[in-house]
Amino acid sequence: MKKEKLILVGGGGHCKSCIDVIETENRFEISGIVDIKEKVGQKILNYEIIATDDDLISLSKNYNHFLVTAGQINSPILRIKLYNLLFNLNVIIPTVISPLAYVSRYSTIGKGSIIMHHAIINAGAKIGYNTIINTKALIEHDAVIGNHCHISTGAIINGGTEVGDNIFFGSGAVSKQYIVIPENSFIKANSIVK
Repeated sequence: MKKEKLILVGGGGHCKSCIDVIETENRFEISGIVDIKEKVGQKILNYEIIATDDDLISLSKNYNHFLVTAGQINSPILRIKLYNLLFNLNVIIPTVISPLAYVSRYSTIGKGSIIMHHAIINAGAKIGYNTIINTKALIEHDAVIGNHCHISTGAIINGGTEVGDNIFFGSGAVSKQYIVIPENSFIKANSIVK
């Protein structure tokens, strides 16, 4: 089966993890990376940085599939900006799921989201768009994760919890079940959220 060509938008450390998941999923052929002007011509793993954000319009004439691979720690602003740029270009922003993750068939995942290695998404969970569910994160039954979120490595979102948009939920943090975490929250690593 012929693989669709995919452009990655954002070339930092998170991009490396995304590349690993994309290669493992084996659904796309990575055609290049978009980053800042000073990095054009450099490589991340085996893939060249071929363009900048200013080139997205011209790239969209030759490629159909784009994924935001910029990370999100201090703020979701860059990921939101890049996602909106791609959305307005009417390109396909795929959902990427590691084959090493467990994703219940009774869950839903929005476009542009990535589910990293060994994450678990249980029955009834809903993941918004442009969201990172990082390595070994657990999203329990009926939890709702908003748009433009980053659920970090080893984090646990317990059953029925509602996580608003634009949230950073740190590594190893744990939420109590059936609580609401307001949008734009920043949850520190190893926190217990009650």
